[in-house]
Amino acid sequence: MGLCPLRFLDSQGKRADGYVQLRSAPRAKFLVWQADALKWLFKTDSSLDHPGSRSLSSVLGVNSLLWADGERHERFRRVLAPPVSARQLPRWHSMVAATVDRAIDRLKPGMVFSPTAMARQVALEIAGAIVLGSRADVLDEFATWLDRTIGSVPRTLAYRLFLGGFPRSPESLDRRLVAAVRQAAAEGRPSLASLLADGEFAGIEDGELRDHVASLLFAGHETSASAVAWTLHWIVENDDVLANVLAELRGSTANGSTASGLPYLQACVQESLRITPPVPNAANRQVGTDTPLLGTTIPARAVLAPSIYLAHRQRDVFPNPGAFDPGRFLERKPQSHQYLPFGSGTRHCIGSQLAQLEMRLFVASLLRRRTLRKVRPGRARLRGHTLTPSSAFRMRVVACHD
Repeated sequence: MGLCPLRFLDSQGKRADGYVQLRSAPRAKFLVWQADALKWLFKTDSSLDHPGSRSLSSVLGVNSLLWADGERHERFRRVLAPPVSARQLPRWHSMVAATVDRAIDRLKPGMVFSPTAMARQVALEIAGAIVLGSRADVLDEFATWLDRTIGSVPRTLAYRLFLGGFPRSPESLDRRLVAAVRQAAAEGRPSLASLLADGEFAGIEDGELRDHVASLLFAGHETSASAVAWTLHWIVENDDVLANVLAELRGSTANGSTASGLPYLQACVQESLRITPPVPNAANRQVGTDTPLLGTTIPARAVLAPSIYLAHRQRDVFPNPGAFDPGRFLERKPQSHQYLPFGSGTRHCIGSQLAQLEMRLFVASLLRRRTLRKVRPGRARLRGHTLTPSSAFRMRVVACHD
C-alpha cells in the first residue's frame, strides 16, 4: 500500500466484507471501513490500545498526546481540548481572520499562486499563535525542517520503506522549540504550550515538552492547510458549486465564523472533508484478545486501522461517492461511524471545530475579495500521512474586490 496508497484504496472500496488484511506477521493488521465494525470500534474505544504510527514516531516523538494512551491520554486531552473547543472558538475569530486577510492582501491581479503553499503558511501562523501564543521565529525553522522531511514523495517513500521511518529533528531545533514554550509560559501568554509547562504539568521534562509541541504544530497546520486547499480546489473546479457559494456570500454579511451563517459553504467544507479527507486513515486500534468481528476472528494484539477514505466512499451512505456534491450535507447528517474526517471515539481530533472555522473564514474571505481561476489541477498525493494536492496545483487571481 505504501507505493500507491490511493490506487490501492480505490481497488478495495467495492469489497463487500469491508476490510482487508494488510499483513499477518509479526502482528496482524487490518484496514477496516465496514460501518458496523467502525461503530463497534469507536464504542469500545476506551478498552482498546492505541499504537501510534511507527513512521511518524521519530518525527513527532512518542511522548506526546498522539501516542499517549489510557489515563495519561485522558489527562492531556482534559487540559488541551477546552481552549480549542466549539465553545471557545470566538476567542480565536479575530486572530484567524486577520491572519487570513494578511495573506490575501498579497494576492495581486494576474498573480499565479499555490493555494496549498498559501494555506500552509496561514495555518502555520495560526497554529503558532494558538500553540506558542505568538508568531515565534522558530516556526519557520520548524516548517523548513518538516518540508525537507515529508515534502518530497521519493524521500518519503525512501524513509518509510527502506529506512524504517522519518528522521528526528535536529537538536538545535528541539532546543528552540522548548525555549519558545518556556518563554511563552514565563510571559503568561495564553497558549496550549503554557498549559503544558505550568499547572498540572509544571514538572514536564524538555524532551516530552518538545514532543507535545512538535505534534501540536504538525497536527494543527498540516491537516488544516490540506483541507483548505482541497476545498478551494473542489469549489473552483465545479462551476455550479462556485456560483452557489458566491451567491451565498453576496446575500450575506456572515464571514464564516459560524457554520449556520453560511450553510452552503459549510456543506462544501463537509463535502471536501468527505471526498478528500486530510488523513486517509484514523488512529490505529489494537485488540487485546481474540475478537469476533467482520465475520471472522481478529487475533489478539492485531491492529485495526479505520479507513476514513473508504468509509466516505460507501455508496449506501454516499451515493455517487466520486462526485463533489455539497447538497448531500444539506439533506441529511451521516452518523459518526459513517463520516469521520477527524476520526472518532477517544481519538477524535481536539481541533476539529477550529479547523472548520479556519476553512470557512479562509474560503469566504478569499472568494469575496478575489476572483480566481484554476491554472493547473493538483493530483492527490501523500505528504507524510496527509492527503494533499500536489505541488502542481495553481490558481490565478483574475480580479481584486477590495
